[in-house]
Amino acid sequence: MSGELPASTQVLIVGAGPVGLTLGTALARENIDAVLIDKAAAGANTSRAAVVHARTLEVLRDLDVTSALLERGIVVPRFTVRERDRVLLTVEFDSLPTDYPFTLMVPQNITEEVLLSRLRSAGGDVLRPYELARLEQDGAGVTATVATGESIRARYVVGADGMHSVVREQTSIAFTGDTYPQSFVLADVHMDWAEPDNEVMLFFSAEGVTVVAPLPGGRHRIVATVDEAPEQPALRDVQALLDTRGPKADPAVVNDVVWSSRFRVHHRLADHYRDGRLFLAGDAAHVHSPAGGQGMNTGIQDAINLADKLAAVIGRGAARTVLDEYETERRPVAEAVVSFTHKMTRVATVNNVALRGARNAVLRALDWLPAVHRTMAMNLSELATDPTRHA
Repeated sequence: MSGELPASTQVLIVGAGPVGLTLGTALARENIDAVLIDKAAAGANTSRAAVVHARTLEVLRDLDVTSALLERGIVVPRFTVRERDRVLLTVEFDSLPTDYPFTLMVPQNITEEVLLSRLRSAGGDVLRPYELARLEQDGAGVTATVATGESIRARYVVGADGMHSVVREQTSIAFTGDTYPQSFVLADVHMDWAEPDNEVMLFFSAEGVTVVAPLPGGRHRIVATVDEAPEQPALRDVQALLDTRGPKADPAVVNDVVWSSRFRVHHRLADHYRDGRLFLAGDAAHVHSPAGGQGMNTGIQDAINLADKLAAVIGRGAARTVLDEYETERRPVAEAVVSFTHKMTRVATVNNVALRGARNAVLRALDWLPAVHRTMAMNLSELATDPTRHA
């Protein structure tokens, strides 16, 4: 067990993924006492979320995280939407109004490693394994009890503990939405193919959408919707996906699978982000299709926003009503992201031949319009979520 649970803290953060680590680091740098607990005995050792968008790189800059991520990731200046060998739509990031006009591909375990290093350098750490069991809040604070029976008193508690958030379950906040009927294959592979390694490719097909993206170390990330994914997709499963959905003229050849997984995806949004002294951030507040790689990015930006509000109230004497601004500012962003990614997934998985032909024709026509490129780039990069910046 890494560290004993203290008797009290100003902020208790539940969940030590990228969102919890970002929040903990931001609070520590503001000299706000925060305790970060996680039920897992160790942090992530797989890549999972691998896309870091421009807006996220901007907000992480003040935590001295961005430069370290850039050193360990791959810069990708464009997304392309394809059907087999045909490019339907190209989204370029190189003209975006930012110091980071690209997407950065970096595995989640690296992102967490960098964030944990910054948290520790700011005087914080993660206490493991502590599984939250119960929360009781009153007018002065919250008492959190863990599975071992120990308790900690906090002024505020933040649930950054994922889709099955225990913090959210301890509130009356509904998690409204649905589950996609398909399952998703997630795999990191070594493969040979003729396509460029400086873009993220979304292959549309009647069977589902398939995302192929470069990763450091000569690997590629494959994400694909399927009716029923095997529990641990093997080389032959990934190869079959690329054979039926990927490039046809010069097919990809998968050499080995580094790791793989399957999962189901929901599109859900918490009705509220706050219940008294309890807050939700990241997947505890919103989950959606992985199309576009928005999930972790939206969550990290939640954390930066909430850290600023908590620091203002705890450290700078601002009125507690400032905390209401967190939901006001961040929930509409998540609502837009859930809607955007859901539409992308629906468009990508059209299985009617006539509708698919019409969709492709529309996308090719839109590809000629600079305004469409600009809007797509601003949305994917999440720069459009910054109220100070105009598209």
